[in-house]
Amino acid sequence: MKNLKPWLSAFRLRTLPLSISGIVVGSCFAVYNGSFDILVFILALLLTVALQILSNLANDYGDGVKGTDNHTRVGPARAIQSGQITPKQMLDGLKKNVLVVILLTMMLIMKAFGQSYFLYTIFFFALGGFSVYAAMKYTMGESAYGYRGLGDIFVFIFFGIVSVVGSYFLYTKSLDHIVVLPALAVGLLSVGVLNLNNMRDIESDELSNKITLAVKMGKRKSRIYHLILVATAMVIGIVFSILYYTSLWNFIFLISYIPLIVHIKKIINATAASDYDAQLKVLSLSTFLFSLLLGVGYIL
Repeated sequence: MKNLKPWLSAFRLRTLPLSISGIVVGSCFAVYNGSFDILVFILALLLTVALQILSNLANDYGDGVKGTDNHTRVGPARAIQSGQITPKQMLDGLKKNVLVVILLTMMLIMKAFGQSYFLYTIFFFALGGFSVYAAMKYTMGESAYGYRGLGDIFVFIFFGIVSVVGSYFLYTKSLDHIVVLPALAVGLLSVGVLNLNNMRDIESDELSNKITLAVKMGKRKSRIYHLILVATAMVIGIVFSILYYTSLWNFIFLISYIPLIVHIKKIINATAASDYDAQLKVLSLSTFLFSLLLGVGYIL
């Protein structure tokens, strides 16, 4: 049990609700359009969780071996930083995680497309490979894109566009404009979570030469950027439900705006890195609630 606890901590379970938000949205609209498959849903969730854990372990390894995670960092201590897991053990864990991702990818694609959609199968295998690459290269290696201010773009693409549109496509085998605005909203909120993390670490990252977008913009501009991300996502949610109105249930997602508005006020009044750290869980869970209610509002 003692050996398991450091790994559970390294998995960073609090990030998992955010990672599956896009899958929930895409799946709900598949239900809405009569194309849902429970096994595809389960496999998509498992694969997304496996990819998120892979990303978390890779970030722990990349930042750990580069010395970015040190005593100046605010927030929970990372596994390598605390010495609970050695770099070699983490690398071994990464390799095993990649195997799990490959297995789940094969199972999901075979279930979704079978032998009838060869080109779709090839495309999604390639997308799976790129997802593994993106999960690992955020902090790992000399050319880690997270150290060059590109993390926001990748999070928007994978947590928003790929997660929502991709999961919807697995069910329907088609693209549909109905999932475009939800994908943008989820993507923006997910970038907000990353930016919040980067605002918290802005001083330690700058000292470690980890040039995130928050480091590039500075404290004031990164805070404005954060508020724009969250507010824009909220506006998109309202616009979407007006454009695609079917019943009053479509607006049930507005319940999620209560914690989001409180979050905005907290960020405006934040004065220390610990203030941002306290809001990470809030924004992550609020994004999941927004995604769940936005989708469920079209099923009820």
